Amino acid sequence: MLYLALGAAALALIVLAGRGKPILKRREWRILAAMMALPAFSAGAFFAIRNQWAAAVALIVVGLWLSFSARSAVGVQPGAGPAKGRMSLAEARSILGVAEGASPAEIQAAYSRLMRLAHPDKGGTSGLAAQLNAARDRLLKG
Repeated sequence: MLYLALGAAALALIVLAGRGKPILKRREWRILAAMMALPAFSAGAFFAIRNQWAAAVALIVVGLWLSFSARSAVGVQPGAGPAKGRMSLAEARSILGVAEGASPAEIQAAYSRLMRLAHPDKGGTSGLAAQLNAARDRLLKG
């Protein structure tokens, strides 16, 4: 019971230190949640074996919540690419890997080379393909 109280106090300190800002980024939260789900399930099974059903059910629910939150894409909309008109010229150049004075032919060549690797049909993601499209459009249209 002492360990639970110490854990709750540590969690309260972490939450208070954040002051409304996210403490863990999405990737770190997914890793931490996945690592914490297993002990929650194990403790739930332990309490179930000892016929302490209230604690067992609570820990299993916490474990389920942690495992689902580790798998979900919080704040990410599927297929959402970059917002139109928001990409700067410097960002577009860095995405495609072209110099500042690149010709349209060089921009198209860099786009084609990267799109062959990043296309969703070739194992890439639609988000990356959308970024490449937006970068090419931004550079070609000025």
